[in-house]
Amino acid sequence: MVQRVATVAFEGVEARAVDVQVQVSPGLPAFNLVGLADKAVTEAKERVRAALIASGLALPAKRITVNLAPADLPKEGSHYDLPIALGLMAAIGAFPPEALDGFTVVGELALDGRIAPVAGVLPAAIGANARGHGLICPAACGPEAAWASPDLAVLAPQSLIQLVNHFAGRQNLARPEPRLDGGAAALPDLSDVKGQETGKRALEIAAAGRHNLLLCGPPGSGKSMLAQRLPSILPSLAPAELLEVSMIASVAGTLQGGALTNRRPFRAPHHSASMAAMVGGGMRARPGEVSLAHNGVLFLDELPEFAPAVLDSLRQPLETGEAVIARANHRIAYPARFQLVAAMNPCRCGRAGEPGHTCRRGPRCAGDYQARLSGPFLDRIDLNLDVPAVSAIDLVRPGPAEASAVVAARVAEARHAQRERFLALDRPDLFTNAEASGPILEEIAAPDANGAALLADAARLMRLSARGYHRVLRVARTLADLAGAESVGRAHLAEALAYRASADRTTAAA
Repeated sequence: MVQRVATVAFEGVEARAVDVQVQVSPGLPAFNLVGLADKAVTEAKERVRAALIASGLALPAKRITVNLAPADLPKEGSHYDLPIALGLMAAIGAFPPEALDGFTVVGELALDGRIAPVAGVLPAAIGANARGHGLICPAACGPEAAWASPDLAVLAPQSLIQLVNHFAGRQNLARPEPRLDGGAAALPDLSDVKGQETGKRALEIAAAGRHNLLLCGPPGSGKSMLAQRLPSILPSLAPAELLEVSMIASVAGTLQGGALTNRRPFRAPHHSASMAAMVGGGMRARPGEVSLAHNGVLFLDELPEFAPAVLDSLRQPLETGEAVIARANHRIAYPARFQLVAAMNPCRCGRAGEPGHTCRRGPRCAGDYQARLSGPFLDRIDLNLDVPAVSAIDLVRPGPAEASAVVAARVAEARHAQRERFLALDRPDLFTNAEASGPILEEIAAPDANGAALLADAARLMRLSARGYHRVLRVARTLADLAGAESVGRAHLAEALAYRASADRTTAAA
């Protein structure tokens, strides 16, 4: 007789159904595991053996065969331990086999019989709910699984013995409650920044329309300080966004204690990050920084220090909102709709353009440094801002500064106006101006007569590409939303074009 247990295999953030088939038959004692399993799965034999012994069960002196079907689907990870163990226990009569009917099982076993947390429980729970199954998972992952659906049956035992007692009626495992971590630590506040009023304005525009932003200035001017305060003015994740972000974090194993958070991700990788670390890949095609920053912010400090190939690999995710990892035997796509914020010095010494400073290498210092950034990459950045050094008067006698809560209220109002506009146009898939393109953009950002004349002259004189032209329109539409204006005017376009002037200078240097 073959005992079957349902589990899953992960392809990106999707959970594909896997059938664990356990057979105990007469023959020489052996424990064989088949079904295109990787090293972590094949090692499950020893963990299962030790966990059963610790739980008071001994493997029968028979031939044990475990098949993971479909056999042509690669099986990776340690979450197959628990379904293999439960299938084996049901096969030898430790509990009724029908107790596992209607359940999908994931979990790793410790040698003492405890059930350890695993990555990917939230996608597994969503997949189980779609198939009409309940979920058996580790206790530490129970709150995470409970988010999949209020109607999903979830069993989250701490050990094999607890689960057996539940099936035998000696113990009742309560359904875990979903837990939301709002973030105990306070975010850095904009009021901490002295001076840099233009930088704060650009940060507000970037937050309101989810525009990509590049800050260029000398060391110590406050570029990183500004970028680190962007999360404090961003709105909380919407329910659909929260689920998307949490599924990626679950697959990556970064959810803490099974609790979800409604704060937008803020990822700041070091400039030594490889291409696989940035866009995803590796042996298991794991999500990269662009996917972990989905619906949030990807901050790249010291931008020219990143490898040029790594930066150019961001061009496709910036356009499509998706990171595609293609291999010879499979193709995985992770969501990657992130907001790029970058900071850089004007040159390697950091003092190019500073009054009274003359570099020994001359203009070539700035030219060579900025040439590490390709024109097509820079063309995907909406806002380019030169950040000057903070003046002494701003440090000694700083003026009044707005708190993040005040700016966040304006950002939330502008985003609400954008959302209502897209819903009125029957485009519920769009949330911010940065996502608009084609006829939708031309409809929502059509300038008035004076604005159209200015834009036509600027497109000719600044030699704007089609992408650059549309990005100016998007920024102008966001400026109009922040001002509460119905249409895009000349003043909105003039300010939007001012943020492109720095881009043209950098592209010329490149």
